[in-house]
Amino acid sequence: MEMQQVRYFLALARTLNFTRAAAQANVSQPALTRAIQQLEAELGGPLFHRERQNTHLTELGRIMLPHLESIQATAEAARQRARDLGRLEDAALRIGVMSTIGPAMISDLLVDFRRAHPGVEMALSETSRDDLVAALQAGDLNLALLALSEPPDVRFHALTLFRERFVVVVGPQHPWAARERLSLMDLHQGDYVHRAHCEQHDACLREAQRRGVSVRRVFSSARDDWTQAMIRAGIGFGLFPEQTVDRHGLVSVPLAEPELIRTIALVTVRGRPHSAAVGAFVRQARRFAWPGGDLIRPAQLLA
Repeated sequence: MEMQQVRYFLALARTLNFTRAAAQANVSQPALTRAIQQLEAELGGPLFHRERQNTHLTELGRIMLPHLESIQATAEAARQRARDLGRLEDAALRIGVMSTIGPAMISDLLVDFRRAHPGVEMALSETSRDDLVAALQAGDLNLALLALSEPPDVRFHALTLFRERFVVVVGPQHPWAARERLSLMDLHQGDYVHRAHCEQHDACLREAQRRGVSVRRVFSSARDDWTQAMIRAGIGFGLFPEQTVDRHGLVSVPLAEPELIRTIALVTVRGRPHSAAVGAFVRQARRFAWPGGDLIRPAQLLA
């Protein structure tokens, strides 16, 4: 069964006149007649009684009418849905964000995107980098904001958004709060508040071990709000990307030696067809004025 057959049948069912039905369907009368005959052959019987002045539906035609009306309505709804998606109306965008990227970094971008495209519903998933990569590959996410230490593998495409330093974070009464900068050696034997999903943790640990630096882990949490609350209470120090630090009641001291820097990128699956909403979000991210001072670079593609 073809959609044009359904369309011709419904036009004829409305008019009960082959000439008027052909005109409504914008097709020649012989073409409409052939389509109706093919549909009747497929459905196993006549759909219309053809009388000179009294064409009308057969019993089979009356039975088929609501079903074919439903088929046409479903097809039109699908076409309308596709048009809406193309115009970014009633569209959905599933965005993944690494849990170590604070809301302050992307909330303004999301607000700007919402203002530009009010018909797009955004759903945000916040978890670890590995989980986000798996969700991207599976198609559960349209795109993700990730911290990259190196270009992604060939499955993915990445657009660099900004770079930021890591800083040592302490409470205002901590002895380090007055320091202008700290080195990794200064952290030796310090009380350390651990961020469970910190993407720099393993690299920093290897460098610390190489230099003979060790710390005492006193608290660990996957949530930055908890780790920062404990630091604010004076339990120890933490190591954070500078843009994720809540400035209220906390002091950020630059880590000067070695300097740790991370790159945040917008990642999609390479070669996968993307919706208009994904394209609009990527363009919005390119135009956005990302914070980060002298480390920010113009958006570029990572191979």
